[in-house]
Amino acid sequence: MKKHVVITGGATGIGRAITEFLYHQGFTPIVIDRLEPNHHDAQNLSSLSCLYLQADVSHADSVAQAFTTMRNHLEEKTKTTQEQHILHALINNAGITRDGLALRMSEKDWDDVMSVNIKGTFLCCQQALKIMIKQPKSYIVSLASVVGIHGNPGQTNYAASKAGVIALTKTLAQEYASRNILINAIAPGFISTPMTEKLSPETQTAIKERIALKRFGSTLDVAQLVYFLISGNADYITGQTIQLDGGMS
Repeated sequence: MKKHVVITGGATGIGRAITEFLYHQGFTPIVIDRLEPNHHDAQNLSSLSCLYLQADVSHADSVAQAFTTMRNHLEEKTKTTQEQHILHALINNAGITRDGLALRMSEKDWDDVMSVNIKGTFLCCQQALKIMIKQPKSYIVSLASVVGIHGNPGQTNYAASKAGVIALTKTLAQEYASRNILINAIAPGFISTPMTEKLSPETQTAIKERIALKRFGSTLDVAQLVYFLISGNADYITGQTIQLDGGMS
């Protein structure tokens, strides 16, 4: 049996780390990303032998088309290889920020973040669940944030969207536990990415002082936790949000 895993936003950053790590653990990645297929980050995925699907997760039609293509791909693989190909897991990683104080935040900045972060997560879950309910066991892991738990000045839209992901996770886990679909969320703290690297040394030091481990996490830390949750070694965990923050909270 070939186990395929869909990773949204899987071409760059944390998503790319998840894609690469799961590939090396024996899964077959399917990346859904908004980048053009000829973008260098998308083309660099060719070494992972994964299916790349361009889609905008904030639009229902785009998501539906991507999952239809993916489902047809799995069915064709099953026919031609005489081996069952299944959608083992969905990793909802796609997300954006549009930071600003509440009084200065535009309606567009609010709507853009909500459309990708929470609506996009819901739309992908909805399409994946149509496939997963017909399988013996499946997994969904969504990337939330500690900001969705504790809040953060200047990120009302982002915090609200990630709090929504946490609530969505709890509700879906209750709805689909009887179908043996395990649904969890990960709430990372500060992870070393190009975004954190842009912070001044003084700001980085101040942030690290708030973290018990006195360092930022790595994208590999996130990827390893995703793997644990879909590996079969965590099958009594569902509806949970695991904080991956080095003791910051």
